[in-house]
Amino acid sequence: MRAVSSAALAHDLVIGRYRPVRPLGSGGMGHVWLARDEVTGLDVALKIVGREGKAAARAEREAAAAAALRHPRCQRIYALARDPGHVYIAYEYVPGRTLREAVRAGQLNDASTVEAAAQLCEALAHAHGRGIVHRDVKPANVLLAESEEIDVRLLDFGLAQMAAFDTITAHGDVPGTLAYISPERLRGEGGTGAADIWAVGVILWETLAGRHPFWEGGPIGTSRRIQEGAPPLEEERPDLPRALCEIVSRALVVNPANRPRADRLANDLRSFPRRRTRGKDPKPPRTPTVVDVAPAEPRDLFLAAATIARDRVVPGALAAASTTWVASALPFYPAGWAIGLGAAAGALAAVAPRAGLAVTLATFFFPLANVSLGLAVAYAAVALAWLALSWRDARAGLIVATGPLLAPLGLLAAVPLAAQLARGRLRRAAQAGAAVLVAAVVAAVRGVELPFEDAPPPADLGIAGSDRPVAVAHALWSQLAAHPVLIAEAIVAAAAAALLPYARRRGPWTAVLYAGGLLAAAALAAPATSVLPLVLVAWATAAALIVEPAN
Repeated sequence: MRAVSSAALAHDLVIGRYRPVRPLGSGGMGHVWLARDEVTGLDVALKIVGREGKAAARAEREAAAAAALRHPRCQRIYALARDPGHVYIAYEYVPGRTLREAVRAGQLNDASTVEAAAQLCEALAHAHGRGIVHRDVKPANVLLAESEEIDVRLLDFGLAQMAAFDTITAHGDVPGTLAYISPERLRGEGGTGAADIWAVGVILWETLAGRHPFWEGGPIGTSRRIQEGAPPLEEERPDLPRALCEIVSRALVVNPANRPRADRLANDLRSFPRRRTRGKDPKPPRTPTVVDVAPAEPRDLFLAAATIARDRVVPGALAAASTTWVASALPFYPAGWAIGLGAAAGALAAVAPRAGLAVTLATFFFPLANVSLGLAVAYAAVALAWLALSWRDARAGLIVATGPLLAPLGLLAAVPLAAQLARGRLRRAAQAGAAVLVAAVVAAVRGVELPFEDAPPPADLGIAGSDRPVAVAHALWSQLAAHPVLIAEAIVAAAAAALLPYARRRGPWTAVLYAGGLLAAAALAAPATSVLPLVLVAWATAAALIVEPAN
């Protein structure tokens, strides 16, 4: 490290623009420094590789592969330069730790492991689609960015095999880390995208089981066990969902032709049934959120803006709108408080989504208690259940508020699309179904026609002044049962939100089939409602599914 440090610091700037700040790490390929780009002011990860041996050729190959990729799950390259002694590669700097370090620290539960593998598959799908096979997928080459949620970067394309280039390895040389190399590559066959899928399967098996499926302490025994195939994961973890064990098993099929493609594996990992028979996952520690503030490409700017909107703007706006409405529409808070409460709740939700969600839900309690103590207690029970459901995805906890916002426009059938901001089928279904019911409640409070029915709201619920929560709940349920169209549309919205991910990136015919099914189900559930808004929503949904960028 000392020799490289002096070489790196001998000049004021490296490649004419990067000022080394501190070392980040070192390995067989050289040393990596945190450096400051004096032109843009950005921090970068600067890899410094000596020109002796194969290291320089591998570094340039890594740069060529990375330059061909433009995907949020692949570490971006900014510059490549050389001098007589070194090769320099400037990468985006993403604070975090490797998957290997996170696993050793006990930071991943089962759900986080599956999500990390799905994101890793998205990166591989992008690379494979451009003729690039990574050939060294392993936990040490997967970066988990510092974030509240799983945010993966695939690193180190130094062993990548590209369709446009000949292999740089000699005959019989198998590059990569033995424990994650596929059987066909050990047999000397060419590496394809299926070899990367095998490595993902090994990572999944190892992380979920807590031990490596093949490692025996030496290369001979490990190679033999790789050729024999992985033992069943369910023998190590009988508590895991059977569907998940089957997905891992398909990734570890010895015949590469029978392994799924990366995009299919990512979709399977996100859509399998997640029931468990026993055991609980440890809760991963919370880490600070990091936002990439200066993407270099227009597409990256769009992705960064979309991420900020999803994680900050949307939760803040929905919290502000919900709190402002309840503070102004229901009597309790002093005049003039509505805007201040809304602004405070919105700002809190943007910065700390869980706290913002809790505060927004709490603001409803006192106005409802002003109507009926029993109503307030019944609401508190529902609010606590909703908070528990949304706790791990609090930024999307108020998507339910899109129902009252869309209903006046006749676009309530679009709530399944809005619900996709939530994570998990159960949350999406709950958000969409509840959005329809909440839209009906808001319409009743405002005294306007109920959605989908074009019928006037009930004149009196008979709950004012009641202090019995059970009696209030029964009265509300009786009123809801008197409007079966609302119940049917809530069920349709919930089912549509849960099923929409299955139609994503499956081609135009699947998108049209899904949109047609949504239109038919919504129209049959509410035959008296206007069909035109439903048709517009159906076509907009189909268009959104068709034009969605592929990984």
